[in-house]
Amino acid sequence: MSDKTMSAQEAVGRLESGMTLGIGGWGSRRKPMALVRALLRTRISDLTVVSYGGPDVGLLAAVGRIRKLVTAFVTLDSIPLEPHYRAARERGGFELMEVDEAMFMWGLHAAANRLPFLPVRAGIGSDVMRAGPGLRTVTSPYEDSETFVAMPALRLDAAFVHMNRADRLGNGQYLGPDPYFDDLFCEAADTAYLSCERIVDTAELTKEAAPQTLLIKRHTVTGVVEAPNGAHFTSCAPDYGRDEAFQKRYAGTPWAEFSARFLDGDEQAYQRAVREVREGT
Repeated sequence: MSDKTMSAQEAVGRLESGMTLGIGGWGSRRKPMALVRALLRTRISDLTVVSYGGPDVGLLAAVGRIRKLVTAFVTLDSIPLEPHYRAARERGGFELMEVDEAMFMWGLHAAANRLPFLPVRAGIGSDVMRAGPGLRTVTSPYEDSETFVAMPALRLDAAFVHMNRADRLGNGQYLGPDPYFDDLFCEAADTAYLSCERIVDTAELTKEAAPQTLLIKRHTVTGVVEAPNGAHFTSCAPDYGRDEAFQKRYAGTPWAEFSARFLDGDEQAYQRAVREVREGT
């Protein structure tokens, strides 16, 4: 068993333009933001992004790195529609495949099981079939003859997820209220990069928490990145909640101004700028 620890820069350095990238988390909750910010500092572009979208999508959309987005929604939770995603869509910045939340989940399940598609009832009777070019239906071969959506597999070249804790081998633990399907993102991907609040010894992962919190299994993980506050400004319960004041700043500040203050430097510069805002300096 090998030590998989690496820096965020090393992780994103393994990606290439044109890849399909899955990003875990949900809306503005436990997003691998340190990895996304590291990606912004590269020239990687022309990405197909697969995400239950939040500010990860907003950041990548604002700088024109997305060729196609596959999503069920893009939200900041307390701000219903992600503003930079909205602006990019309004100017026709990328192709969109919008599906039902359950369809999205079954697309990940299909990819994780290396199947071309999985049948799902979600989407039947809605406009998702009309709005999603290329989507097909399939009829049950059994007596019921029921019609289902044939949700195509969401195969990923790479995935980013963020956990509360991880060990050096790639086992990842969540301590909050919801797994957000991060395990499926890793299983659906050829390579997966797990950032975490803190790297601990393997024995520490089950010392006080229930075994089911061990969401990510090491065989699905390519690299582990220790990134304290790495989900900021999204929540990473119970370590910290969403930084609502900063999120409002992100949503309400002109992009050039926000980018110059918070994104032009490295991750240490970002975290320092966040502290300065919090302290009013």
